[in-house]
Amino acid sequence: MVLLELFSGIGGFSKGLEAAGYAFDKVYFSEIDKHAIANFKYNFPYAEHIGTVTEIANVGISRPDIITFGSPCQNFSIAGDGTGLQGKESSLIRYAVEAVRKFKPDVFIWENVKGVLFSKHRNDFWSIIKAFANIGGYRLEWQLFNTAWFLPQNRERIYLVGRLAEKCTGDVFPFPAPGGLYDSVREDAPASLVCGTITKNYGKQPNIGNYVLCLKPGDVYNGKLTPDQIKGIRMLTEVECERMQGFPDDFTKYGKYGDETKVISRINRYALLGNAVSVPVVKAVATRIKRNTAIFSKQ
Repeated sequence: MVLLELFSGIGGFSKGLEAAGYAFDKVYFSEIDKHAIANFKYNFPYAEHIGTVTEIANVGISRPDIITFGSPCQNFSIAGDGTGLQGKESSLIRYAVEAVRKFKPDVFIWENVKGVLFSKHRNDFWSIIKAFANIGGYRLEWQLFNTAWFLPQNRERIYLVGRLAEKCTGDVFPFPAPGGLYDSVREDAPASLVCGTITKNYGKQPNIGNYVLCLKPGDVYNGKLTPDQIKGIRMLTEVECERMQGFPDDFTKYGKYGDETKVISRINRYALLGNAVSVPVVKAVATRIKRNTAIFSKQ
C-alpha cells in the first residue's frame, strides 16, 4: 500500500495508521516547515518528501491508496480571523481536493478544527463537501472528535472520511465516545492533570495552551481557578506534550537536516506538537475504516 500525507507535520497520521495495523510499502509526505520535515525524516527514514502541496498537480508518484491531510486551520479557528476559505492558509485545502481528484485514492481523511462547523462557516464547510462529492464515486462521512476521549487534553477536531463507494462494507461513523479515567479525578491517584489544548502559541493565557493544572484528589476544576490552584499551574514539558498527543517520548527531539541529525529546540517542539493530529484519534478512525472497507479485508 501507498500513503500520501499532505500538510503532514510530524506524521501523526502515519503513527495513527501504523497503530491501527496498517503497513505501507511507500510513504510520501508534503510539508513546508523545515523542522517538521526534519523530524518526519528522522522518524520515518523510508518516507519521501515531495515538496509543497501547491505543486501537487506536477508530482509524479505512485497512486496512493490513502491520502491524509490536516489542512491549515488558522482561518477557521476560534482564535483566528474568521475568514474561512477566503483566508490564505485555510484556502489551501483546494490542493487536497486536487490531489484526491488526481489520484482517486481508495480512502482519504481530512482533519480540522471545530470552527469548521460554526454557523458562520457553514457555507464554506458545504463548499468543501461539495468539492469532494463532485469528484464522484466517494461516500463521505464526518464527525467531531475530542482527544479527551483518549487522553487528558480537551482538543475537539472534525474528521471527514471519504471512501470509494464500491469499497464500503459498513459505516465509519457515528463513533461512540469511549470515555476514560481522566473524566474525573480518581480516588487512588495522587494527582490528576487537566489541560486545555496544546497549541503552537503556548504560554499566552493561564491554563490554555501548554499549561497544566495539578489537581489534588477530590478537587474539581469548573472553569474558575482558586488561589491554591493558580499556584499549581506550570508549563508542560515537551515529553508531557508528546504524551498528551499520543506520541512516544522524545518523538520530536531530533530532526534530520540534510545529512546531519540535530536536536530540535524546545520552542519548535511545542509548535510541532501543537500543529499535530492526536495519534489515538487517528488510530480509532483508521480502525473503523479498516473494519468497514473492502480493500482491507485481507489484511
